[in-house]
Amino acid sequence: MERQNKFDKDRDQKEFIEKLVRLNRTSKTVKGGRRMSFSALTVVGDGKGRAGYGFGKANDVSEAIRKSTDRAKRNMVEVPVKNGTLPHEMTGNYKSSSILLKPACPGTGIIAGGTVRAIMDAIGATDIISKSLGSSSPVNVVRATFDALAHLMDAKKVASNRGKSLQEMWG
Repeated sequence: MERQNKFDKDRDQKEFIEKLVRLNRTSKTVKGGRRMSFSALTVVGDGKGRAGYGFGKANDVSEAIRKSTDRAKRNMVEVPVKNGTLPHEMTGNYKSSSILLKPACPGTGIIAGGTVRAIMDAIGATDIISKSLGSSSPVNVVRATFDALAHLMDAKKVASNRGKSLQEMWG
């Protein structure tokens, strides 16, 4: 029984798309010299509309990446992706970073910076236009992007809020 559970856990980890967005090295000068530590920002998604981000710090690179990946898997959010794009335009803000996400027609591709591109790849979106405004700090851009994604509404939800069916709204 234990063997099967371990196998299922390995298969779960393989189905996620993991993208390292930022790896930062910091040093602290101590009596014996410089002491290095690392911080990692990771985005994890399943390619089917779920994604999360995590930030981890450790004295070793691999440990920092592992911590950030574990945190990302715990903080997954659902994103309504339809035909490889978003349902509507949305702006997300976090501190001084602002992200504008627009749906695009099929064949456009992902027109976005490296940070937003990693998130869209993890989600499974294929046609997106985005613009980063304000601060370009990767941590703030990731948080602003997830703020925008969290406020997206599904077509079914919009229709039910208006008291109409999907056919009435989009013919």
